[in-house]
Amino acid sequence: MRERLGSAGAGGLERFCGRRRDSIRFGASAPGLELAEVYLTDSAYAPHRHDSYAIGITTAGVQTFGYRGTRRVCLPGQLHVLHPDETHDGAPGTDDGFGYRILYLAPELVREALDGGPLPFEADPVQPSPPATRLVAGLLADIDEPISDLARAEMAAALADTLRSLGGRPGGHPVTIDLRAVELARDYLAAHASEQTRASTLEAVTGTDRFTLARHFRLAFGTSPDRYRTMRRLGLARAAIERGVPLAEAAASAGFADQSHMTRQFKRAYGLTPARWVALRPGSRS
Repeated sequence: MRERLGSAGAGGLERFCGRRRDSIRFGASAPGLELAEVYLTDSAYAPHRHDSYAIGITTAGVQTFGYRGTRRVCLPGQLHVLHPDETHDGAPGTDDGFGYRILYLAPELVREALDGGPLPFEADPVQPSPPATRLVAGLLADIDEPISDLARAEMAAALADTLRSLGGRPGGHPVTIDLRAVELARDYLAAHASEQTRASTLEAVTGTDRFTLARHFRLAFGTSPDRYRTMRRLGLARAAIERGVPLAEAAASAGFADQSHMTRQFKRAYGLTPARWVALRPGSRS
């Protein structure tokens, strides 16, 4: 998927007289999904096109790019959405350069999440929509966070709904929550929190497709199945840590990829690292 950066030179970048080192860093990925973080000051993208949706947030500076015959400007905090196979370029709008975070989403994943419906299209690539911006910013908050099979389905459903909304189409999915399905999913995830439960397993348990389940789970419980499982894992890890289990061992037994993965999730949930949290507990020897 990385050939999307263009066709001129290495990675499609044209080098200018350098004032600073530019950077392109790829983060987590899953089939049909890839996340990246870019900062450009002395480089620009040649005209190119990719076979995926490109959905990003400008994080710094002024981003300019040509798209469908018009020069566009995307400022910090603004969302940009590029449709598959649409030619575009990209360059800093000022001497200070610009940065952005972006995710690349395969069209087939969008189509699957929309139950085989047509691909959404929005002609204006720079979007002021606050709900859409908040959603994408949340998905890009940590581009290094591993994308589990459950998270992949959840991200695809949320992004597909967002793209359809931006394209002016109605939601198209049921409003009535399938409580039986979401409660079965919740109970299974709670009982198997340390396991790498796949979306196909929850489909078999609930009799509901993964994208509908992701939508209904959030409506029922205010969070995603993947996040719900993470919180149950954190509960297991906390209990182990309180028993004096070393952090690396607690992380592994709870189902985290490693200690640093647990630490990131722990701090995101509780505002403290595991070590600091333990040090502040009554009876701590620290």
